[in-house]
Amino acid sequence: MGYKIIVDSCGELTEELKQDTHFQSVPLELDVDDYHVTDDESFCQAEFLQKVKESPNCPKSACPSPQKYLDAYISQADHVYAVTLSAKLSGSYNSAQMAAQMFMDQYPDKKVHVFNSCSASVGEMLIAVKIQELEESGCSFEDTVKQTEAYIESQQTFFVLETLDTLRKNGRLSNLKAIVAGVLKIKPVMGATPDGLICQLAQAQGMNKALDRMVKEVMQRTKNREERILAISHCNCRMRAEKVKEMIEKLMKFRKIMILDMAGVSTMYANDGGIIIAV
Repeated sequence: MGYKIIVDSCGELTEELKQDTHFQSVPLELDVDDYHVTDDESFCQAEFLQKVKESPNCPKSACPSPQKYLDAYISQADHVYAVTLSAKLSGSYNSAQMAAQMFMDQYPDKKVHVFNSCSASVGEMLIAVKIQELEESGCSFEDTVKQTEAYIESQQTFFVLETLDTLRKNGRLSNLKAIVAGVLKIKPVMGATPDGLICQLAQAQGMNKALDRMVKEVMQRTKNREERILAISHCNCRMRAEKVKEMIEKLMKFRKIMILDMAGVSTMYANDGGIIIAV
């Protein structure tokens, strides 16, 4: 008996997790005009950001097909778990669910569950880590699913971006109200609703004040901090991410704080300079 955890490529994995045979990433596809890239190890962030900068059009993404998920599910593992970005933001969850039904039809003795992260980016990664912790502790498949779903309900996601253009053009800000004109340099501090939609939590003038406000939102909204892992993903701004980490460490204590560079899908939506926190 063994387990396998599949995460769509919106969920950044650490180098350690990439080397762990229990994990597998299923890539989304990205397009900027005629430029096409698969969101896997071949993704070049600098080249992609340059293509986005040069194009007057909005970049697009396509979720993995059910067949790609099915191919990932098939293994020696008896317990298979998939973690996808929010079902409110992508068709990735639906593809994974369709593949799960196909998988069970072919392998009725195995067990599979698809988690709607109601988040994205490092939020997905933390869910995958939670699944592994439960499996390694000896939890049954059913208990792992139950406790992971409870973890997802308790999880918080926060982000501050330099620009909202991609999110706006892709219709991902349909419920975001009162975005102040960019000429005032107002930066919204954003998060996720319980069902995985984007919402505005606060706003501040300028990036530094927005980051400070985001850290305060983390402090106000996160319970049992010493028991939790906090993850920060950044788009081409490692120093900014390190600064946020230092700000958090001065105010709060977490079990662990991790910093990761954004993969392709997160890069597309966050753009150059974006910061995402999940806890």
